[in-house]
Amino acid sequence: MKLFTKGLLLIAIPSVIELALLAVVFNTQEAASVAARSAQRSKQILWQVSSLVDPLLRESARVRTGIVLGDPSFIDRHAVWTEFADRIALLSRMVADNPAQLARVDHMRAAAYAWRAQAADVADALRAGRSIAWARTAGAAMPPEIETVRDELKEFIDEETRLDALRSASLSMTRARQQAALMVAVAGSMLIWAVTAIVFARNVGVRLAALRDNAERLGNGVRLAPALSGNDEIAALDAVLHHTSARLRQADREQAALKLQLEARAADLAGANEHLRQETQDNEMFIYSVSHDLRSPLVNLQGFSKELQVSCDELRTQIESAGLPETEHRPMTELLDGEVNESLQFLRQAVARAAAIIDALLRISRAGRLEYRWQRVNMGRLVERARVAAGALPDTARIDTRELPPAWGDPGALEQIFSNLICNAVRHLDPARPGRIEIGALDAAAQAGNAPLGARAHTRTYYVRDNGVGIPAAYVPKLFHAFQRLHGDDSGGPGIGLALARRIAERHGGRIWVESTEGAGSTFFVDLPVQPLRAA
Repeated sequence: MKLFTKGLLLIAIPSVIELALLAVVFNTQEAASVAARSAQRSKQILWQVSSLVDPLLRESARVRTGIVLGDPSFIDRHAVWTEFADRIALLSRMVADNPAQLARVDHMRAAAYAWRAQAADVADALRAGRSIAWARTAGAAMPPEIETVRDELKEFIDEETRLDALRSASLSMTRARQQAALMVAVAGSMLIWAVTAIVFARNVGVRLAALRDNAERLGNGVRLAPALSGNDEIAALDAVLHHTSARLRQADREQAALKLQLEARAADLAGANEHLRQETQDNEMFIYSVSHDLRSPLVNLQGFSKELQVSCDELRTQIESAGLPETEHRPMTELLDGEVNESLQFLRQAVARAAAIIDALLRISRAGRLEYRWQRVNMGRLVERARVAAGALPDTARIDTRELPPAWGDPGALEQIFSNLICNAVRHLDPARPGRIEIGALDAAAQAGNAPLGARAHTRTYYVRDNGVGIPAAYVPKLFHAFQRLHGDDSGGPGIGLALARRIAERHGGRIWVESTEGAGSTFFVDLPVQPLRAA
């Protein structure tokens, strides 16, 4: 049974019982009201009867006086009979529900009007001057009609007095029952609501207490008490708590298993990192060693190539001074100025290129081993130095520098990043249109919407934008690899500038990426910290 239904029953049952008690109270109240009206009517009837016989007695006295004096004026009193008629009619209406009393009223009316007829005859006789034999007996007892009225009136009063006593007793009993009904209603109402409260406490209160206890157990991570029975909302909530508890226990078991897996993965990752660190250190040492070992042969090659060039020059001088015939002089001169000179130039270029590669390898190896001087860097001044280091611009090109907030890092390393980016932008400007290079920093809103690689809130994103030739989409993934040139040997440089910039940005806890449209230009983004991220 749902809580709403239970609540309705808890309200409806006491309400129905209280309505029944109120009906009893109203019934007793109505009965008391009826009894009160009946008793009051008895009092009114008795009062009305007590004043009924007086007009007849006064009229009887006037008739005697009129007979004695022979004056009919004492007898003609129509007001007396009008008053009597009104009172007897009112009395008839008041006892209309009592046939016996109504009969007595009718007898009194008949007797009274018979007496009135006799009085009228006496008055007529007096006016006619006739002698009235009744006058001699005027001092005798009351006329029989008046006696009849008095007798009937006495019986009427006795009966009405008896009825008045009964009605008064009934009124007292009814009022006593009314008081008893009121007391029973009040006591019953209190008892009903007490029983309702007890039922609520046992049925709903106990279940709510059990539900609260299970909720506390769930919050404390303790096993829950057995589920509540029933199909109401409390049982449903308790079932949800048990289901949640089961899911939490399952989640705890899964979390423990995941924790073990995470610890194992962390151990594997630590081992892999250590292995990678060792390999990186070995690679750097290998690159350094190879570069250092290759430098001596290159120096020798450079020296021997210069010696060969000197020897060729001396040989050419001797040939010129030897005065050889033309047939001998020409082949020897062509050999020295042609193949030998071309071979020496190719040898010097190869040696220079090998030396540049060795220098680049040494720079890459040193980039991972250098100790940075961590500090807050004024990026405006740093970019200005990088612009100067980039050299003179073409006549049709210009660089615009926006406001640059400070960053956290090594000034020399960060200057190398922006020097490489500026040089790269200048090198790849489109000669068909004026070159424009813009250097700035993204604001907070633009940084949040333009950081596809996950720029964080404690970093600042700087950019170097150009309107150069752009980068083909297929080349972008390998753009930051070492010795990768977009336009081959025509690009100039050893091809490690962007790789070195990425290495420096990663060591600063940041990153670098590019957005480019071929034929429209490129924008390089550098994400750098604005506060210390790790110990220097």
